[in-house]
Amino acid sequence: MTTPNTAVAVLGASGHTARFVLARLRDLGLDPVPVDRDPERPHAPGARPRVASVDDPASLDRAFAGVAAVVNCAGPFADTAVPVVEAALRAGAHYVDISAEQTVTMDLLSRFDSRAREVGVAVVPSMAFYGGLGDLLATAALGDWPAADDVQVAIALSSWLPTEGTRRTVARNSGRHVVFTDHRFVPATPSTLTWRFPDPIGVRSLTGLPTADHVTIAHHLSTPRVDVHINTDPLADLADPTSPAPVPADAHGRSAQTFHVEAVVTRGPQHRRATASGRDIYAVTGPLAAGAVAHLLTHPTAGAHTAGTLLDPAAFLRSLDPAHLTFTADM
Repeated sequence: MTTPNTAVAVLGASGHTARFVLARLRDLGLDPVPVDRDPERPHAPGARPRVASVDDPASLDRAFAGVAAVVNCAGPFADTAVPVVEAALRAGAHYVDISAEQTVTMDLLSRFDSRAREVGVAVVPSMAFYGGLGDLLATAALGDWPAADDVQVAIALSSWLPTEGTRRTVARNSGRHVVFTDHRFVPATPSTLTWRFPDPIGVRSLTGLPTADHVTIAHHLSTPRVDVHINTDPLADLADPTSPAPVPADAHGRSAQTFHVEAVVTRGPQHRRATASGRDIYAVTGPLAAGAVAHLLTHPTAGAHTAGTLLDPAAFLRSLDPAHLTFTADM
């Protein structure tokens, strides 16, 4: 009997979010292989990292040799995604990333579907808090409806606590944001709304947030419009260069930040809602990305996918440890 290949390369292994991905891969019984451009950088306990740089294809080939999947945690993804996908395809490995970058997600879904199918692997961008979670919730809420008049995603964060990687990514993608309306992507313009979250969050003023959720949801759900909004306070944290980075506040290494996300789909007078709550948007990316990898290794598929097309959203979200995320659906 052939022993299943459970080796999973994690690029950018010394990064903040990568540590949660590595930990969850281990929890799932997989064999994470840390990959970093600098072997001396601090990283999670485990094997010494393989050394690779995105501007050196041969080094990526060496780093990905023998792995079944690659998780790209090295942003900005506008610089790393394409060369890492190319290397994963050469290695015959599934590719998953944690990008929130709209243009990157759009590019990977359109550019690599055919090639991934030829190789027999999957390319799954934005398997993270932004891009992945909203897609899972919206798809779960849609349920058996064939289409929706619109999809609304509302996000409430207690704060942002941005990492240095997030700040670099925001700067790298400045001015390149779009929203999905009238069945097409158009340049983002400011928008606001008032949203009633459950207590203790309550009623909040929200502002439009162009994220990868617009891309992942519009990629496969039949709807003319996708809106994503967030409460304003965390955006002020993100804009403030002096706002603190996340620091561990519990035994899991998560920060004290909390999140609540709601997806509401509308068809005529009917509404369906799915919600997720938890702690630390970076930490919850660990079980999301690692869970996608575990699914791919046990249920192989090929082509370019979003979270909502790869997984059974409701079943997947319900399978997560409540310590990471709680999921409810009112359909």
